[in-house]
Amino acid sequence: MRQVTERELTTVTGERLRVPDPDRLVHLQFRRFAGCPVCNLHLRSIAQRHDEIVDARIREVVFFHSPASELRDHDLPFAVIADPDKHYYREFGVESSPRALLHPRTWGAILRGAAMTLLGKYRPPAARQEGGRLGLPADFLLDPTGRVLAAKYGEHAYDQWSVDELLSHARPH
Repeated sequence: MRQVTERELTTVTGERLRVPDPDRLVHLQFRRFAGCPVCNLHLRSIAQRHDEIVDARIREVVFFHSPASELRDHDLPFAVIADPDKHYYREFGVESSPRALLHPRTWGAILRGAAMTLLGKYRPPAARQEGGRLGLPADFLLDPTGRVLAAKYGEHAYDQWSVDELLSHARPH
């Protein structure tokens, strides 16, 4: 995907936002499901450094294949989009795979995320996940015209850009 057509998205809190954003870069993240321990671990790192991301003129937009009702109670400082039918996942070529959880690099994140969930630091996921549990993450950085400046399709559930990688991709632009 080289270009993203302009669209208006509605967040789980009812905010409307334009993608691409005419005034800044947009980081589109495709995560798994609401309460996913691995996603929670990653998104906590994004939330902790959100001010740096905003200062770099980047808008965070995170998609989940969960319904809005399961996402509203998660306290995240950026735009969250519910896509339970995986419309945007298909459009952007974001896939699911058994390797999502089987890759050895995922195991530590699974254990840390599960421990944080058991300790009550993260909201637990719903027992049943309509969109499945085997989603792979993906990251896209868009310029204000919608041109995809950089993209990453994860090979396992914890294979996504770190904040440092995101900022590095944004720096030249």
